[in-house]
Amino acid sequence: MIRSTRAGRTLAVAGVLALALTACAGGSDSADEPTDGDAGGGSGEPLVIGTILPVTGSLAQLGPPEIAGVDLAVKEINGAGGLFGADVEVKHTDSSDAKNASVATASAQELISGGVSAIIGAASSSVTLNIVDDITGAGIVQVSPANTATDLSGYNDFYFRTAPPDSVQGDVLGNLIVSDGASNVGILVFNDSYGTSLRDVVEGVVTDAGGSVVYGTSGQEFDPDETNFATIVADAIAASPDAIAILSFTDQTPAIVRELVAQGWDMSKTYFVDGNLQNFGTEGDVGFPAGTLENAQGTLPGAYPSEEFQGRLLEIDPELKDFSYGPESYDATMLVALAALKGGASDGETIQANMTAVSGADGGTECTGWEECSQLIEDGEEIAYQAASGVGPFNESNDPSSAFIGIYQFGPENTYTFSRSEEGEVPSS
Repeated sequence: MIRSTRAGRTLAVAGVLALALTACAGGSDSADEPTDGDAGGGSGEPLVIGTILPVTGSLAQLGPPEIAGVDLAVKEINGAGGLFGADVEVKHTDSSDAKNASVATASAQELISGGVSAIIGAASSSVTLNIVDDITGAGIVQVSPANTATDLSGYNDFYFRTAPPDSVQGDVLGNLIVSDGASNVGILVFNDSYGTSLRDVVEGVVTDAGGSVVYGTSGQEFDPDETNFATIVADAIAASPDAIAILSFTDQTPAIVRELVAQGWDMSKTYFVDGNLQNFGTEGDVGFPAGTLENAQGTLPGAYPSEEFQGRLLEIDPELKDFSYGPESYDATMLVALAALKGGASDGETIQANMTAVSGADGGTECTGWEECSQLIEDGEEIAYQAASGVGPFNESNDPSSAFIGIYQFGPENTYTFSRSEEGEVPSS
């Protein structure tokens, strides 16, 4: 179910601030029932959180806002006195991307051996699929602020995400393309779990509406390492699409755009997604001549961030250029800390057992931010954390039960601005 709204809830991003911190409190075995710990007793060990987020690689543009979101949450928690009488500590590591899988593997092992109880990341679904078994197998809670692959829904009791699966973004993107009048759709999609998962949803929406995907169906994906798109673009245009969606990451997208322009494609009929939506501008390696992307559109999970929340992120990282998945990272960190507080301990098992409850899945008093929510927990109340990103409580698959998808439009300087949001319910697997 989708509804349109122009309400600016909150979405944000932040900078790469590494904190050199000591470790303690590792994870343990899984638990099925919430822990009735002494929330206000300070009986827990200090909470240590790790991050595996993209500092390098094809999603490096997402790293600064995501890291800033984590750091903002930690700053607010510690500014209010911390947790269990101590500051929450954070260890930042790099995830890179699926082409450099050894980076995330090394980061995961570093954090596991370093005694973290929760890990925020990865951004890429493919990267997560490479490391999630090691992390969750160690009894550590993993919360991704940006994974959208549908096959991660309900993957493990210790795996959560604050971004919706592609069933929501794909539905919004497919309906956006159809509502703009396209019936024959081309999809330039790379052979990655993120791309194919999103493609499958878009294709289903288009065909259900009576249209067809004329290029980019199963078997027509391109290699993630592809650098020459002349033939791929020529084949797509030869299929006579009314619109083309580019489902890839930012390292392939500039070359794809340049090839589309060179072959005469009307770029106003082009659609981007969260993996490649960025302010390309008119200069540098990713920039294009002014007007290249004018009226092209893109989708991005998350409610549009308020100016107030953007300002808080910019205090963490003044160099932020956009805020993609910053709010989701902030929410992930807050939910981990609130779950530890509710359970009275900072180990992974306790956090896992209380994540769903503090998200509001069972009801409770609505609250925002650490001070308000932590006080309610210490007073013995059940809470329903109101996410900065606008997502609903966790469902049975540890996905957000609802989420907003922002729709953005490019202007003459090849930068995008917010147009509107659509809210969708997330099905349980």
